Amino acid sequence: MPNQKLQRSYRKTRYILYKETLIDSKEHFWSFIGSFVGIGILSYLESIRFSGSDIVFLIGSFGASSVLVYGIIQSPFSQPRNLIGGHVISAIIGVTVQKLVPDIVWLSAPLAVSLSIIFMQITKTLHPPGGATALIAVTGSAQIKDLGYMYVLSPVLDGVLILFVTALIFNNMTSSRTYPSHSTYHKHYHKIRKRFSRK
Repeated sequence: MPNQKLQRSYRKTRYILYKETLIDSKEHFWSFIGSFVGIGILSYLESIRFSGSDIVFLIGSFGASSVLVYGIIQSPFSQPRNLIGGHVISAIIGVTVQKLVPDIVWLSAPLAVSLSIIFMQITKTLHPPGGATALIAVTGSAQIKDLGYMYVLSPVLDGVLILFVTALIFNNMTSSRTYPSHSTYHKHYHKIRKRFSRK
């Protein structure tokens, strides 16, 4: 009996993994274009606003968010509430922990990540890259730490809003892609698009 359950679980897992890899070339194209434009805009703003070798505006967690927002657009972790709320809450937690425990990295780093997870769970805004946003606030360079709570507004909120707007545009270019999922935005977007294409 346990052997049959194990075999059935194995078959289900293989099927799910196989099904997850069945993405057509249009999906690849729009994922590439969306992430390229979103990260490209952030990179361009980084080159204009900050000079030197320290990268402030383009934080690493935005790369992970791009994978979710442009590559797995139906995931609950990819939805706007999770994208924006997860990063902002984690940034606030990260900056607060950095101010309370500034020089003890072995304590501040795990505390920032753990608290950000808890607060994202409480607010139902769980977004895995948010943990990295909190960690960057604690372990980042002096330039990032000097931003204080401005880190929450820029680069985090600015960057997340850029990724979100880019995702709204590029994830709704075809009728097979809908972002946010379970939203009337997609239907209205395509109605407006059809009206303009007739004229």
